[in-house]
Amino acid sequence: MKGSIRIMLLLTAMMATATLLPGQNSSKDKKSGKAEKEKVVVVDDEACGCELVFIDGIQTIERDGLYGFKLEDGTVIVEPRYKFVDKFHDGYCIVYADYDKCGMIDRNGREVVPVEYLEVNYPTDGMVRVRQGEYYGFYDTAGNKRIDFQYRTASGFSEGVAVVAIDFDSDYVAYGYIDKSNRLVIPAEYEYAQPFSEGYAVVKAYDRYGMIDHAAREVLPIKYVEVTPMVEGNFFAVDAMTEKAALFDKKFKQLTGFDYEHVLAYTSGYYTVERGGRVTLLDQKGKERFEYYDEVSGFHEGYCMVKRDGKYGIINERGKLILPIEYDNSGYRTMEYIFSENVAMVEKGGKYGFVDKRGNIVVPLIYESAQHCTEGLIPVQKDGLWGFLDREGHEVSDFVFDAASYFEWGRAEVVINGMVYKINPEGQCVKNCKTFPKDLRWER
Repeated sequence: MKGSIRIMLLLTAMMATATLLPGQNSSKDKKSGKAEKEKVVVVDDEACGCELVFIDGIQTIERDGLYGFKLEDGTVIVEPRYKFVDKFHDGYCIVYADYDKCGMIDRNGREVVPVEYLEVNYPTDGMVRVRQGEYYGFYDTAGNKRIDFQYRTASGFSEGVAVVAIDFDSDYVAYGYIDKSNRLVIPAEYEYAQPFSEGYAVVKAYDRYGMIDHAAREVLPIKYVEVTPMVEGNFFAVDAMTEKAALFDKKFKQLTGFDYEHVLAYTSGYYTVERGGRVTLLDQKGKERFEYYDEVSGFHEGYCMVKRDGKYGIINERGKLILPIEYDNSGYRTMEYIFSENVAMVEKGGKYGFVDKRGNIVVPLIYESAQHCTEGLIPVQKDGLWGFLDREGHEVSDFVFDAASYFEWGRAEVVINGMVYKINPEGQCVKNCKTFPKDLRWER
């Protein structure tokens, strides 16, 4: 059933924003839920001839193959004792004593979850899902084991409850919802269930999907081939007869007909949908405000890359073409040629350049390759070698590099004669600098 298969993409895609460009990250602000940048500080340490990267004030340290953490002022909060470590997420970090023994620490180095489990997940709704053997249980973020290991399947907590699978016998497993005291608040009577989102949860019974509320009332009839979670007040459902999807609002009002074969993505308030083999974008009221194309990138900063008859252009949120559909955009990055720091990379006939948000060419299409603009600089290739431009297209460096990356956190990697160096936005070498050219031109 093609409608139901493709709409499953939205279970994750609708939770995300547009594709992140270099220099961005997906940390979320706890109150608004909007993406915010992690605080990243890069320090050049002359003692080791290396860079120290502090993310939200904490840096990984290593000694004798083991890892720990320290603060920017040099205070060691965890002596190196873990075999593997993640980076910190909202004040917590998953750490490993071995491949099959992990736990979680807080910013003070305290083990919130002992380092002895097969699987540990970051907290959701103040609870930490943990697996021991074949079973799941939960800790809280204070380090207390709240729910013993008894569930073969469990989701994280959302809106005060978690989905769990109850084994009634060797042949019959059903899904229900528990609260943080391990009380079964919604009976285990579903073939499948998803976590609550915006007050409602998708459930499955008799091979069909619908929605329930926290009182287990069936607010959307369980009759659809597929249903997506409620996200920003909307969801899609796939009709069993037509195998096509329609958009609904949070009051369960149907906003469109069952017209769409595929629901592909959700970005910046618009749904990418396919109808009759072509794609367009719906707004959150179910209105088709744009033309149909062969492919669309989704909106980012108010602009969207579109493809028609093998060529690419850019539209704004009014549907106006600010860049004609005449560019090639070949290679693996075809739909990523969108704005970063107010300029977008374009390619025609194997030559690269950049345009502004009015569609004006600010960097002529004369370069053999290019990267996105970050931190005010653009890596480009000319005559087989790489150099850097500013946003206005001025060549700020000599073209002497065999390869060059975009800047991130004040650093870019460049290669000369097989040697890898790191430079800062002033063109100064900050890592592996002994053989770096002393007379490199850099004008900003």
